[in-house]
Amino acid sequence: MQDKDLSPIDGHGLPALEERIREDLAFLCYPGKSWVPQKDGVTDVVIIGGGMCGLVAWLGLSTGGIKNVRVLDRAAKGREGPWLNYARMETLRSPKVLTGPAFGHGALTFQAWYRAQFGTQAWQELDKIPRPMWMDYLCWYRDALDIPVENGISVDHVEPEGDLLRLTVSGAETGTILTRKLVFATGRDGTGGPNIPKFIENLPNHLWAHSSDDIDFPALQGKRVAVIGVGASAVDNAAEALEHGAAEVRHLIRRKEMPTVNKMMGIGSYGFTAGFADLPDEWRWRFMQYSFSTQTPSPRGSTLRVSRHSNAYFHFGKATTRIEKSGDAAIIHFADGTSYEADFVILGTGFVIDPMARTEFGDVAGEILLWKDVYTPPEGEESDDLGRFPYLNTDFTFQEKQPGTAPWLNNVYCFNYGASASLGKISGDIPGISNGAAWLSRSIAAKLYAEDVQTHWQGMQDYASPELLGDEWEATDLETTTRTREGQNA
Repeated sequence: MQDKDLSPIDGHGLPALEERIREDLAFLCYPGKSWVPQKDGVTDVVIIGGGMCGLVAWLGLSTGGIKNVRVLDRAAKGREGPWLNYARMETLRSPKVLTGPAFGHGALTFQAWYRAQFGTQAWQELDKIPRPMWMDYLCWYRDALDIPVENGISVDHVEPEGDLLRLTVSGAETGTILTRKLVFATGRDGTGGPNIPKFIENLPNHLWAHSSDDIDFPALQGKRVAVIGVGASAVDNAAEALEHGAAEVRHLIRRKEMPTVNKMMGIGSYGFTAGFADLPDEWRWRFMQYSFSTQTPSPRGSTLRVSRHSNAYFHFGKATTRIEKSGDAAIIHFADGTSYEADFVILGTGFVIDPMARTEFGDVAGEILLWKDVYTPPEGEESDDLGRFPYLNTDFTFQEKQPGTAPWLNNVYCFNYGASASLGKISGDIPGISNGAAWLSRSIAAKLYAEDVQTHWQGMQDYASPELLGDEWEATDLETTTRTREGQNA
């Protein structure tokens, strides 16, 4: 390790890093000047979700001088997002050097946080970010910026009230909240929910779970476990079952071979981040459909975590058609006419985007414009899953299927995975999240300003604080001459 590799923050601890952050932000005149006219009893912006997306969205708004903001999360403090809940990978897939939610501030990066505590050598030796450590970082990020996340509050319903939105909440606070703008910073399942295939519907609940459920892994000791799927969540849950003593774990995989290439990683760039939303529908669909059809593989480390067990198996070409109960076991039937008996089934089937699954919208969810309502793909590019994504405006807001039926959707922002078909990977994934937050905060600021333009115009006219006080100059007469019609001096 050479001196050039060292940083003044290395090994000096988090208090020193936090002091640097405060100084850097002060140099940038943070937080921005407050400028939004206040209305009694009305919150300017409510953000649902206090995880990574919600935190950086708040920072973007605060930087822009939008301060009447509430961040609500139904989870307990320190349990926001998936990291200590259903995420079960050992490390993050994303490279450690990505800046994530730092929003352009080097001292807010994971790298700065890590090096301040453990130094440069430890940073150089670190391969991937351990999953629980990422949650530790996000908790520090929240505390260092004093982000006022309100935990234990669930937003159950949203409905219009004039130009405002009324939110019904429960938990630590009950009642309603009036807000001008609502941001769904709700992560991977933020515009839908777990994908539960129909073939599981007749199996009793005690015999199966989705990978996002709170699974009792110690109870799987000595059991035959079937994991349907081979994506990241499927593999991570298989590893947990194996490490808790499952007798065997069998991946039942519809595909004929293992996905091995993460196509999206091959095209990641600032150009893709900035340009995707401006592409014609056919190109946006083509990129996303190809990513879906080729499937993102599970990380190498996660896959090895499974395959190092001699009682782990990968079975390809096993498309599940139905599952039925047989005694205390589950009989899984495949399209090829064969079957397998398991003691427990884990669905590694991911999430679906389906606004109808979001109870917050009620019946109005059916009024949300979807990609399938707008675009018909050419033969060979069909995708029911992609068709269910919301077809968003360029400012993250929802559109209505029929103009005039639910105009208030224009005040609801989809800052989660559901935005990816319309706007790209800028509202959920670590690489582009700061770009997305900057985009989101600018969009909200522009709309708030336009809505209050009469107030701002009046404020301009009423402004009367002089820069010149009258003692900076003295008026004098100018000696002049006049000219006759013939051009002679008078």
